Amino acid sequence: MHLRPLRGLACLTILALAVSAQEKPLVFTGAQLIPIVGDPIASGVLVVQHGKIVALGAVGQVAIPADAQIIDATGRVLMPGLVDSHSHIGAGSGGDGSGPLQPDTRVLDSVDARDPSLQKARAGGLTTVNVMPGSGHLISGQTLYLKLRAAATVDGLLIKLADGTNAGGLKMANGTNSIRSAPFPGTRAKSASLVREQYIKAQEYREKIRRAHGDPEKMPARDLALEELVEVLNGQRIVQHHTHRHDDILTALRISQEFGYPIVLHHVSEAWKVAGEIAAAHVACSVIMIDSPGGKLETRDADWKTPAVLQQAGVRVGFHTDDPICDSRRFLRSAALGVRAGMTRQGALEALTINNARILGLADRLGSLAAGKDADFIVLSGDPLSTYTHVEQTWVEGAKVFDRANPSDHLYAVGGPGAGDPRRAHLCCFTAASDLGMANQGDEQ
Repeated sequence: MHLRPLRGLACLTILALAVSAQEKPLVFTGAQLIPIVGDPIASGVLVVQHGKIVALGAVGQVAIPADAQIIDATGRVLMPGLVDSHSHIGAGSGGDGSGPLQPDTRVLDSVDARDPSLQKARAGGLTTVNVMPGSGHLISGQTLYLKLRAAATVDGLLIKLADGTNAGGLKMANGTNSIRSAPFPGTRAKSASLVREQYIKAQEYREKIRRAHGDPEKMPARDLALEELVEVLNGQRIVQHHTHRHDDILTALRISQEFGYPIVLHHVSEAWKVAGEIAAAHVACSVIMIDSPGGKLETRDADWKTPAVLQQAGVRVGFHTDDPICDSRRFLRSAALGVRAGMTRQGALEALTINNARILGLADRLGSLAAGKDADFIVLSGDPLSTYTHVEQTWVEGAKVFDRANPSDHLYAVGGPGAGDPRRAHLCCFTAASDLGMANQGDEQ
């Protein structure tokens, strides 16, 4: 079905949008609202100002400010911006080949905020992502939770916590990825042993700091790696743990329980085999929905039914892309595949939004449409689970960061020459000269 452009919005300039997002109220009317937490609203009103959601409700039940910019969104669907709990957009990296345990590395220091993968993610309706280092280490470094604002540097994408620190987790992994020649472990048992040793060192480091009582003469030498593990032990940083086989899943749970740190299990190809144990541990899972066979042997028993089995067991389930493994532009498909394999519609939509916000510890700020939360939302052409639906617009904190009606944004959404180029060569003069030469040649012929 062809839908007309959003009336009242098409002619606004980027500058006008930025100003209105900060100062004047912006009101979407007539769209179906899917708040995620709460019942859908067939014909709703969403009021946004100063980067926050001010109010939402049914048409006629929400007061519209007199000075508001009103946008007729009839025929569209508005829902919260999608939250990806595991991604590699921005070309970030963590630990190197010098050792298997590198919690001191920070993906912050390697993310390219101008990489085209970020705009592709916006084209898929993503507004918040957990950018991770790779999984080739037992501990590969600190992850970073990013808002996909229209920023030119990584500093403009950061999510700040109440204490002023950057929001993020710690990436850990087990299974075959980290098993190789020394100094890396050669077996699963040795992998677990190395992790335990490192956390014991962190416990001892924390105890030395406690006993010092702030006396610089008694403080241990600063150790960046152990500092990060102490944050994990203190519950200040969530472990985001790559794991596939059911025995690896249980090992990750076992070690987290031994040391009492918070953990989220990622990928969990064989979680359907141990759903009861995961539920008993009260641990959430971030699941990837692969729609074609292949890959490493330990994912042999991956199954689309995993999210449904986990949901039925009472496990909190989120979806992730692992981009570039799954394209961020197709993130909505994860929910559709989950429903196809037995998830409830509500559970699948929660797995794209509020559950992932909970997985990142950010549910008080994002993941649902609610007054007081960040104005992160997407405008869809139809039902979110339909294969025919497009993300038409993506908004972060009240500012539009993707518009499918814009030709350059459309290119990122559908692909084609130039869509993946980090920077296109400035060859205008050569191109013009070449075109002129061809034209002259044609005249001569």
